[in-house]
This record gives sequence, structure tokens and C-alpha cells, in this order.
Amino acid sequence: MMRTPVTEMFGIELPVFAFSHCRDVVVEASRAGGMGVLGAAWMTPDELEVALKWIDEKIGGRPYGVDLVFPGTFAADADEDDPQRLVPQGHRDFIGKVIDRAQIPPLPAEDAAQFNRENAAKMRMTPLESERALEIALRHPVKFVVGAMGVPPKHVIDRVHARGIKVGGLIGAVKHAVRQRDAGVDVLIAQGSEAGGHVGRISSMVLWPQVVDAVAPLPVLAAGGIGRGRQFAAAMALGVAGVWCGSIWLGTRESELNPEMKQRMFGAASEDAVVSEALTGKPCRILKSAYTEAWDQPGAPKPLTFPLQSILVGEPLRRAERAHRLDYWTYAVGQIVGDMKSETSVRQIFADLLTEYVAAVDHVTELTAEAE
Repeated sequence: MMRTPVTEMFGIELPVFAFSHCRDVVVEASRAGGMGVLGAAWMTPDELEVALKWIDEKIGGRPYGVDLVFPGTFAADADEDDPQRLVPQGHRDFIGKVIDRAQIPPLPAEDAAQFNRENAAKMRMTPLESERALEIALRHPVKFVVGAMGVPPKHVIDRVHARGIKVGGLIGAVKHAVRQRDAGVDVLIAQGSEAGGHVGRISSMVLWPQVVDAVAPLPVLAAGGIGRGRQFAAAMALGVAGVWCGSIWLGTRESELNPEMKQRMFGAASEDAVVSEALTGKPCRILKSAYTEAWDQPGAPKPLTFPLQSILVGEPLRRAERAHRLDYWTYAVGQIVGDMKSETSVRQIFADLLTEYVAAVDHVTELTAEAE
């Protein structure tokens, strides 16, 4: 058991926050003594309700959180009934040729139509959709609501606080941290550029202490490049109150990835986690593939505004997945992927984190003692 401002704030044993789009990971992380946080960005309202109900039934009363998107920018017409119509034909032609040249078969017409409808519904990340997701989350005993991709509106923060729930904000620069602090968030997640998903340009080692100093005494969680106990210890030494991990859970038996996808992760090096706008239209660290490289070629169009890029590429990536052409498949993952070599479990990762953390602290203590 460790004692930090966030363990006391949430009543948890370890200051380890496990972000995942998979409900199984969320439950196991909370049951292991940390806090699972469900990423709700790609869920429809019905899917979110089902996931939260399942978590409530399985988590045994342990605290958990929900990560919602409050985008600072989005396509102005993204709330159209048919956002597919906003995708330019030139972009459709480009990505269609990329996939066709690879001889990846199309989806059956009925499957493609259904997938595109569902994908477009999940990508309608407008303020209205964010409010709907929040409404669902507040029907459940969540203890932590985290805002991603922007500062949560004041009325959202006030509403969450009125329920006795803490609010967190993901940031990638000091100026963003100050805005979040001034807006009234309770915990900041300082995410370095090593992280998977949407990222800024500042590395973790530089960002974490900058944010800690800028917003003290507000507690800060360190994110970006944490998957081992030595990294956990290094983050704590830089003044944070805990760590926020995401990519490391993708290699667990509880994760949302199938065995083929996991093997693709296990064969990747850290430099294979590249920053690209090809997946969402925003800078996003994802697994390099023939698909991501196609967008870097001369003549490739500029990726579309978020979330239209995700609407555009959903079907081509599903085609690659269905055809088991994982050389064209990609997924958000951080540079810690280079340390992911074989399948494990959430519980084992927690045990390994703590064991290596203790060893790292002992090592530094011994060095300090020798210097005296």
C-alpha cells in the first residue's frame, strides 16, 4: 500500500490509474488496488450504458472512473444526421485505392453499410454527444470523470462536483495545465509525447516536473511511457502523485485486442509507435503500418478534420482486420510497446510494477547511503 494525495482522494491502495477501452481491464485494475478508468470515446450511448452496468456488477464496490471527450475543436457539421456525406470523395478515392492495391477484399455490402452507420454514430464527438455520455456516466457510481482533448465546460465541472465526484483533465503542456486548474479540475494527467493516442510535443521527463511546479498543490498523475516499475519510481521522484498507464494493458489477456493483434504489438519496437494524423485527423501516436505510411507518401491528401478522418478510415481498417492483413492495421499505442513481448494479465502487471518500483527505490537509497 502507498499513501499519496490521490490514494487518499479515491480510497485506493496504489496510485496507479489504468486507462482502457476494455471494461475487463477497468475491473481488474480496480480490484488490484488501483483505479480503472473506462475510455468512452468510441462508444455509443447504449454501449456505454451496457459497459458501466457490467462494471458495476463485477467491480465489487471498488472505485472507478470514466474518460469522456470534451473536444476543443471538431468539424462544425459533425452533428449531421449523416456525417458520412461530409467526407470528400477525393479522400474516399485515395484510401480506397490504397486498400484495393493491397488486394484486401471489400466487406459485404450489408456489413459495410451497417459498420459505417455504427462507426459514424460513435465518431459524432460534439458537445451534445459529450453531454449525453456524461448523463449516462452520472447514473452510475463513478468516482472520477476525466476530460480528454479539451477543458471540460464549467457547467460540466460544476455538475460533476455537485455529485461529489472528482474531475480530471488530460494535458500535454504547462499552458493547458494552468487552464485546467483555473477551470476547477481536481487532478491533472500530464501526458508526455511517448504516450499512445492523442499527444503533444513535450516528452514526459520534461513535462511532468514542469506541470507539478506550475499547478502545486494540485495533484498530478504522470502519463506517457510508463509500463514498468522503474518508470513508476522515476515519475514519483519527479513529484507526481501517481501514474496513468494505457498502452501496457493492450498486451493483457483482458484487453480488447484479439490474439493476432497482440502478436503484432509484441513484434513492434518503440520506434514503430509513430505520431500521425492518419487515424483521427489529430496528432496521434499509433502503430506504424502500410496504412499509416500511405498517408506520408507524395500526393497523399491532408487528413480531414476530427472526427471526419476517423469516419473515413473506419471501413478500410475493418477490411484489413477482417482479411487478417495486420500489415495494414493500426491502433493507438505508445512507445512502451517496445517492452511488450508476450501476453500477461492486469494483476501480473500490477505485481511487476510494484516489485520493480521497490527495487528501484532501494537502488537509489543504496546509492545515496554510499555517498554519505
